[in-house]
Amino acid sequence: MRKFVLLSCLLVMAIAANAQNLQFHYDLGRSLYSNEEATRQKVTLTFEQFKADATGSWFWFIDLDMYHDGMKGAYTEISREFTFAETSPSTSLAAHVEYDGGMQTFKYGGGTRFQNAALAGVALNGHNADFSSTWSIQALYKQYFKYGSANAYATAQLTGVWGVNFAGGKGTFSGFLDIWRGEDGAGDGQICLLSEPQIWYNVNKHLSLGSEIEVSSNFIFPDCPTDKSFYINPTLAVKYNF
Repeated sequence: MRKFVLLSCLLVMAIAANAQNLQFHYDLGRSLYSNEEATRQKVTLTFEQFKADATGSWFWFIDLDMYHDGMKGAYTEISREFTFAETSPSTSLAAHVEYDGGMQTFKYGGGTRFQNAALAGVALNGHNADFSSTWSIQALYKQYFKYGSANAYATAQLTGVWGVNFAGGKGTFSGFLDIWRGEDGAGDGQICLLSEPQIWYNVNKHLSLGSEIEVSSNFIFPDCPTDKSFYINPTLAVKYNF
């Protein structure tokens, strides 16, 4: 539940420089993978904010994963872009810096932190004539920091983000795709993938109803021993745009 406001806001940057939304997602993953994801959260609350200024933009979000009896964990990303070149009337280049991190608790006690990471690179951002379609491609250096038994290591990440308004603004299709080289528990390299497309019906300028589908490979740590690494986890969602 992340990165969507970055492109959604580009849809309206011509008339607004600040936007934020709150999302409620009811997660269906536990029902689809009752063994591998037995302790997956039931609900995720996401708050996102985008703010443009004279030199670029800020974007941040926080995901709060919830059990029925309290919070499971929290994850956040905060990024800054500095626009340094307009490559055409509809595209521009920006320097991109980012921090990713968070924590989680276990259902039956204890907890841990996610391995923090810092990213830096370049973003190519674009839009069509009326800003109803927007996109971004980011090539990033990614530095993981040492945590517990996990070693610090350097890697790279390729990110794509998109946003499309259709049906006279009543529908929105948005999402992102991250591909990076990660390491498994033994320190062996593996290709990781995470994508979260969202589809929304915009009831009015504030309220939207829709769904998100989390598609991942080598990203989820299953609750039981398994060779499975690819998961598709849909949600039912409500979004309020402030």
